[in-house]
Amino acid sequence: MTDPVRIAITGAAGQICYSMLFRIASGGMYGPNQPVVLQLLEITPAMGVLEAVKMELDDCAFPLLAETICTDDPKTAFTNIDAALFIGAKPRGPGMERSDLLKDNGKIFSSLGKVMNDVANPEAKICVVGNPANTNAYILKANAPNLNPRNITALTRLDHNRAISQLAAKVNCQVTDVQKMLVWGNHSTTQVPDISYCQVSGKAATGLVDQAWAHEEFIPTVAKRGGAVIAARGSSSAASAGNAVVDHMATWVNGTADGDWTSMSVPSDGSYGIEEGLIYSFPVTCKNGDYEIVKGLEVSDFIAGKMKESEVELQEEAAAVKEMT
Repeated sequence: MTDPVRIAITGAAGQICYSMLFRIASGGMYGPNQPVVLQLLEITPAMGVLEAVKMELDDCAFPLLAETICTDDPKTAFTNIDAALFIGAKPRGPGMERSDLLKDNGKIFSSLGKVMNDVANPEAKICVVGNPANTNAYILKANAPNLNPRNITALTRLDHNRAISQLAAKVNCQVTDVQKMLVWGNHSTTQVPDISYCQVSGKAATGLVDQAWAHEEFIPTVAKRGGAVIAARGSSSAASAGNAVVDHMATWVNGTADGDWTSMSVPSDGSYGIEEGLIYSFPVTCKNGDYEIVKGLEVSDFIAGKMKESEVELQEEAAAVKEMT
């Protein structure tokens, strides 16, 4: 057995984590030969619930779970970590404007970024899930200059998975038949699911569906899927989000399949004309624990226009939290 990987997880008593922690502890993220230490962070009032979650983790007797640490102290949670999953964030309340949400969460993520900057492994892999995820990651990056900025990412894998599922249902195939799906932009309703390069069992997806469906039905269905789940379930999509976090990290660590890619929100390097530094979703390939943005794809005028709308939204969000970055 190798040394354990230390994983900090915020909002650890919440529903997303309840669906996710047991998969991480059983090897679903780092594989069947890698022990893990879970460093679980919660606000003080939720510590009782978190201790109950630890009891259940203990009761599973996972061979790979070397230790579970429950804490309300960010310094304890982030010390010497190899990965951090930022699940917790302040939800949008009744009458709250998006700008208020940005600023409230900005205070949280700037504070946590400063702590991470002092105590975390500089090469720690970070995935921000709590919304607005892309801008929260942008704030975190600005407040943790000692960390490798490439490793500060936000979750688009849920949107990527949703897009694969929608296409598979449309053409009546298995999800495993779908390759090269991609999602551009912000994890919001401006995101741009794109089948331009998608293949279904080696055939171009654009030849299997009509353009009207791809533009007018597919994109908004994927972009608004979270709202549809809330409307049907009465609460947010916790299980599919937790699954997507596991997928995001496992692919980053273990690599994408040959001939395929995934979607990750990562710091823009200027590719496709997107402002450098924004946390923006691109198609990426993963290998040896690193990722590379897929370069040189031709983008249609329609998709390019949608990508620009998502970039503008992120620029507006960045401007709203400028004093925190």
